[in-house]
Amino acid sequence: MSQWKCPLTSFVERETASTQHFLALQSHLSCISISFIFFEINARAEMTAEVVKVGFVKLGNIGASRIVDLVLDERADREDVDVRVVGTGAKLTPEHAEATSELLNWNPDLVVVVSPNAALPGPKKAREMAKEQGLPCIVISDAPAKKAVKALKEEGFGYILIMGDPMIGARREFLDAVEMSMFNANVLAVLTATGVVRILQEELDAVIEQIKKRKAGESVELKLPQIEVTAELAAERAGFSNPYAKAKAIAALAMAEKVADLDVQGCFVVKEAERYVPLVAAAHEMLSAAAKLAMEAREIEKYGDSLLRVPHARTGELLRKVKLMEKPTS
Repeated sequence: MSQWKCPLTSFVERETASTQHFLALQSHLSCISISFIFFEINARAEMTAEVVKVGFVKLGNIGASRIVDLVLDERADREDVDVRVVGTGAKLTPEHAEATSELLNWNPDLVVVVSPNAALPGPKKAREMAKEQGLPCIVISDAPAKKAVKALKEEGFGYILIMGDPMIGARREFLDAVEMSMFNANVLAVLTATGVVRILQEELDAVIEQIKKRKAGESVELKLPQIEVTAELAAERAGFSNPYAKAKAIAALAMAEKVADLDVQGCFVVKEAERYVPLVAAAHEMLSAAAKLAMEAREIEKYGDSLLRVPHARTGELLRKVKLMEKPTS
């Protein structure tokens, strides 16, 4: 004869067993979660130890200013660099250069000062502030900065001077916000399609790799770039496969260099408005034509399915590919 059991007692026993099973399962999951958290912490700690902090000081504006920090991490998924930018808009006086101190408080591993005419007092002060902190510093500037090359070498600064990053036609009768924006868009098209941006990417990445090795304990001598970017050098570094594409790129950058000559004449030499307004307008028209030539060079490479692309891996390694449908490889 089966023993009768109160329904309430049976219910309590079932619920107690379920609760004990749930608590055991919860305890097991908690252990897994804690282990996973510790794994994440350790992984992040290892990653942080290898991260290179790159700080950019942007004083005033050159064409390269718009994208120089972005070329390090075009997909925003790179794990070996962290970037901060301090900018002062269109101004580049010594007083504005004081903003460099905000960047230095972040304790960067590398400082990059981007400005027109690095020989001016403002950009000079910014790089000297970095040097006082014992930080490696690279100057990115335009053709007028050639006056500072001797001092930059003697003081141990790196530099990338872009001859084809021209001065704008800054006459009030001609330049408004729209004209300024279009000018910078055209400069950026020229610098991008002709190989200048590739030089910025590769040279900055080379220094970052050296710093990574140092942080990992390797004995590495830090070598900063000291380069004057000419039209021929840029086109060579762009990796064109078609000689006509390369020729168009050289022509585009050579034209951009001449834009600066016209704008200097129009802004500083010629005093009569009836003469200087056509000069600065002509300079901007020349730059527009140079941008079209630069994009034609890129189109030629596309037609042959031979356009070189150099994306970053998550690790920061530079990958390469040519065919549109192939995957990038190291």
